[in-house]
Amino acid sequence: MSLPDDSYTSEDHDVFTISGRTCIEEGDSAQVLSIVLDEKNQEIVRCMGWNLLPPLIQVLMNKDSEKLSQCLAIFNHLLQTCRPKELLIGLLEQLEQDDPVAIAESLHLLLKPLQRVLLCLGSRKASSLGMTLCSVLDQLAKLPLPHTKEQEEDDVFSLCRCCNDITDFIKPFVQEARQNLQNREGNIQRTDRVGWELGRDKEDELGTELLKFCMKTLSHTLLEAQLKDPDTLPESPLRDFATDILTSLSAVGESLPSLVFQPLLRRRQVPGFLEEEVRYPKESLACLAHLLFVHHLAADAFPSVFSPVFALRCNMEHVYLLLSRTEESRIQKGLELYEKSLVRVEDGSLPADLLEIRSFLTVPQNLVKVMTLCTRHDLRTRGLKVLQLSIDKLNTEAKYNFFQYMLKTSSHSGVEGYVIKNIKNQIDAALQPGNSNSWFEGAQLLPLLRKVLVLPDGPETDLLQYLDRIMESLNLLRYLVIRDKVTENQTGIWTELYKIEDTFLKPLRVGVNMSRAHYERELHDTLATKRGKVKAESMLSVSVGKEKLPNMTSESQIQALHSALHTFDMIESVLVRIEELTEVKDNL
Repeated sequence: MSLPDDSYTSEDHDVFTISGRTCIEEGDSAQVLSIVLDEKNQEIVRCMGWNLLPPLIQVLMNKDSEKLSQCLAIFNHLLQTCRPKELLIGLLEQLEQDDPVAIAESLHLLLKPLQRVLLCLGSRKASSLGMTLCSVLDQLAKLPLPHTKEQEEDDVFSLCRCCNDITDFIKPFVQEARQNLQNREGNIQRTDRVGWELGRDKEDELGTELLKFCMKTLSHTLLEAQLKDPDTLPESPLRDFATDILTSLSAVGESLPSLVFQPLLRRRQVPGFLEEEVRYPKESLACLAHLLFVHHLAADAFPSVFSPVFALRCNMEHVYLLLSRTEESRIQKGLELYEKSLVRVEDGSLPADLLEIRSFLTVPQNLVKVMTLCTRHDLRTRGLKVLQLSIDKLNTEAKYNFFQYMLKTSSHSGVEGYVIKNIKNQIDAALQPGNSNSWFEGAQLLPLLRKVLVLPDGPETDLLQYLDRIMESLNLLRYLVIRDKVTENQTGIWTELYKIEDTFLKPLRVGVNMSRAHYERELHDTLATKRGKVKAESMLSVSVGKEKLPNMTSESQIQALHSALHTFDMIESVLVRIEELTEVKDNL
């Protein structure tokens, strides 16, 4: 059967499209195949054949039709005959799916045909490739990520297969971009500079679209994914995909070291239609740094000539960005990158002037948020570990300045207590024979001690809220009066003691007495209520200061009040011990 080859009307096109689709949907694909193969129909097939794609692709995705081979033959003939731009539109429309299974199947089925169509566009393919890659990544983002070793091995969500398909899809375009780059570099010496610059932007379009694809992959799929180490998963499709993305970046002329160190080096002016921050998104660069320093991907493209301190300085901007986010995947990557960057630095080597760089102060602030607000216990614990590691890398002057900064800005009793414990450790190290330093003993130490040995709100300080800070401050003071002899006074504590009594010990004594009296009264009232069996409400509420304790049973309230009173006894016992020590030494 053949169709008339005279001029076609819109009605003819509608008849062809509707009839063809209906035949395919009803299983009569043999008749459609004969029509599209008929030599006399090639013009209308070339013009309108792409409209047959929806039912064809549906059959090919289902795979269970008896007419599968006939539909595949029609599909292949359309790819060979139809105009590339119309085929591209039709294929991209069929790529859009919502169900994860359908997404994975459509990507697997359509990426090779899309590659074939794009290659037919020749030098005009850059913008079409960019549109295709954008659609592909939007579909990939809908697939769940594997979180466990077993999920990645079994590819339960088909994401790994899709990543392999995408890698195969971009290969010829990456190779072409690499060849274009090599040709341009070779032509620089043989052509005038002006003529070379005029042709450069157009030649760079393909590389620019591939760069946008790589950057989007880094800031979405790879930033969300948690790659497994080779020891855990020797064969990792996701790790291979990440390596391919880094290789593609190098192929289009991007230097991986320059990308990672961009915050410090500041990149050269790049010609083209993309502004720098759009061309190199910060989250993409942070993910790149994580892949290089934590997973050591593309190590052969990254020279080891950079000093550990230089690498740390550059990575601090990436760490700050990652720890500023609330998503756990980004927080984890930020902690891992910070830890890996610090491990290579020698203990006690970072100078104080580094703290003049903004990120060296903002990153610890973000660590505090992770340690105090993150819902995952393992990330809170790791945040504390990394904070201690960062302290260990500072020299004595830097530690001194850092402790002052943290006491001023942390606004969290537990963190302040941890800082005070570190101060005690530094003083203890300075008092060891041969370890004397000017920052943690003598006159230089006193300003720091004045920031430690003080109650934030005087006698009215909430002792339970500030318990960690108060107990570490008391422990530090007790250590000083025991360790530092009156006759030596290396820390200056004995000449400062009368001020400490006025600003810290006496207000704390008053605060303990006030708090104990308040809680004893609350305990008395709660016990009286329980004995009187007043049950107007089954749940009671107790006020502590200006805050109400959460509703709880009377037994729970009594237990909480007893616990608070025990805390006040503990504070008082250390206070008494310090008073005894100072009185004895005063009498010497």
